[in-house]
Amino acid sequence: MPTTDGERRALPVPDGFNGMRLDQVVSRLFGLSRAAAADLVEAGDAMVDGYPRPRSDKVTAGAWLEVTLPPPPGAVPARPPQLVDGLVVVYRDEHIVVVDKPVGVAAHPSPGWTGPTVLSGLAAIGETVATTGAAERQGIVHRLDVGTTGLMVVAKSELAYSALKRAFKAREVDKRYHAVVQGHLDPLRGTVDAPIDRHPTHDYRWAVVSGGRPSITHYDTLEAFPAASLVDVQLETGRTHQIRVHFSALRHPCVGDLTYGADPTLATKLGLTRQWLHARELAFTHPATGAEVRFVSAYPDDLAHALALLRAA
Repeated sequence: MPTTDGERRALPVPDGFNGMRLDQVVSRLFGLSRAAAADLVEAGDAMVDGYPRPRSDKVTAGAWLEVTLPPPPGAVPARPPQLVDGLVVVYRDEHIVVVDKPVGVAAHPSPGWTGPTVLSGLAAIGETVATTGAAERQGIVHRLDVGTTGLMVVAKSELAYSALKRAFKAREVDKRYHAVVQGHLDPLRGTVDAPIDRHPTHDYRWAVVSGGRPSITHYDTLEAFPAASLVDVQLETGRTHQIRVHFSALRHPCVGDLTYGADPTLATKLGLTRQWLHARELAFTHPATGAEVRFVSAYPDDLAHALALLRAA
């Protein structure tokens, strides 16, 4: 597991850095000053093909570079491995691990969060993850909110991390969610294309804001009930709280999502203590085999119970 004592990074020297000094390569690859990079190399924290080298040595493209970076100011302390109740491994191989995340679990450590995380849960069962990425987020290529359940893929190899980060950025990953929203959407099938940024007055919330980051959500109504609708949601982008913000902006917040304006009376009636939102399907090209892989997650008990009550009504 990564620690705040130093973040280890390992990668081949890119072609564009062939023939450059080692301290210059470290500086440019990891955003360090030349002085900081030189100190790091002199301390033996930069290895080329398994051996420490002088800072003035020229490196060759493709050589294996291993660097231990100092922790950034205010780094999130490492979490010891911790078994996570309800965290299910759906699929694993040497490159990826796909998990079904339960409610109340964060993807990774963050300032102020003291609860369980997917990364600590994976470490507790002996799963290692890619070392690329910020120390507290190594292996994480996408996230789910603490209160959102469902499927996540975590990269175990550097190959998988690079390929999946690129695929998510290029919108080549099929992410489908099921949500129960208040009322009936009009039209029943549509697209929400509205920019999202931090809420202007509430730090912990996000909102549709002019000039925010482009955000696109496609939805299709699957079932309609007297007070709510079950919708299939496909994300084209992946902004923080995107589904919750977009449906709240339509005045159809996710049932149980009191942060974004849901009716507390309906939430209580359905026994919900969080938003009815579940990462139902995840499909992508396997980073090593090139095969299309698809995973489906069943509704957890609290969401299934609420849906049963709506259907009975």
